[in-house]
Amino acid sequence: GKVTRASSGKAAMQVAEAGRRTARCAIRALASAQKKWYSSSLPSIASSTGVEPKFNFFPSAQSLKVQRATLIPGQGIGKEATDAMVEVFDAAEAPVAWERFELDDSDEVLADNVKQSFASNGVAVKGPFFSPVGSPKRSMNVVLRTELDLFCNVVHVFNFEGLETRHKNVDTVVIRENTEGEYSGLEHEVVPGVVESLKIISAEKSTRIAEYAFKYAVMNGRKKVTAVHKANIMKAADGLFLKCCADVAKKYPGIEFEGMIVDNACMQMTSKPQQFDVIVLPNLYGNIVTNLATGLVGGPGLFPGMNIGASGAMFEQGARHAATQLAGRNVANPTATILSGCMMLRYLKLNHEADRISNAVMAMYKDGGKEYLTPDVGGSGSTSEFVKAITTRLNYD
Repeated sequence: GKVTRASSGKAAMQVAEAGRRTARCAIRALASAQKKWYSSSLPSIASSTGVEPKFNFFPSAQSLKVQRATLIPGQGIGKEATDAMVEVFDAAEAPVAWERFELDDSDEVLADNVKQSFASNGVAVKGPFFSPVGSPKRSMNVVLRTELDLFCNVVHVFNFEGLETRHKNVDTVVIRENTEGEYSGLEHEVVPGVVESLKIISAEKSTRIAEYAFKYAVMNGRKKVTAVHKANIMKAADGLFLKCCADVAKKYPGIEFEGMIVDNACMQMTSKPQQFDVIVLPNLYGNIVTNLATGLVGGPGLFPGMNIGASGAMFEQGARHAATQLAGRNVANPTATILSGCMMLRYLKLNHEADRISNAVMAMYKDGGKEYLTPDVGGSGSTSEFVKAITTRLNYD
């Protein structure tokens, strides 16, 4: 009897292990099929050359002989940074014609001519807008994202070769929902001294941003998606966001999924940022974690960002710092804005021009010398000296 029971148990274990192997094979096959489907069905702008990390973005614009793009310099260092980008683009002979609009935050709606330009061009580069504390008006940053329904913000944070930072081997993509959450702008004074602020979380928009995060992970060979939330306290709102992410995760068995409470995520980011691959977050948490992540590996002057929607994409600094105290002093770092322009070029399938420019920029950090780098990254150079060094490289590459 003992021999029979042992044999039966061993056989059961063998059957279970065979079942697990079959399941693992099925998961790998499904993940491979998903990646193949998205790669063939969604336009790719990735390039196999160049130094800085590349992205597959979707939807993607069609390449034209000369592409018109909307340019919104913004405030603070925005004008200097966007002027630097345009100068570098001219030196690289990038086939882009700019439609420039000078905006401020005096209005709470977007001008019709700006809407028409973006609708026609499908792409834009913008500088940051300063949002003063105490002003009752909506930030122009928020106005642009909500009125153009640019629902997804993507920022890739990584180590620049040649730039010394505390953390090494950081390679994290932060994907932020752009249109609701605490930034909905629905606030009112209930009675004197009591203000009510509404946080809007919807299943539709939470699912949309989660779908983007997982599709992005598949298309870019990423292994894990982390949903950051505060569902232990905001059980209904953040609970819904987390549930939508978890539901979407079930469709992508080849991608590891985890939820992480936002305060723990910030602690983990500062102590061991290498553990994060793709992070998907609601609006406010996305803003906080993006700024934290960029600060760990070089600061807001380095990393580009993109806001994407069904109607087009707008490119800008990933951390959106207007840095008004630096404006007009010729010390602002234009790297993030120039690289955001490179992201736009790849979105337009102008990969050759994007590679030339980004290679020249990245080479400045690798071997260009601190005399050309701006003070925020330990250099002694100016904005104009940095740009001149890049254009010189472009002229002789």
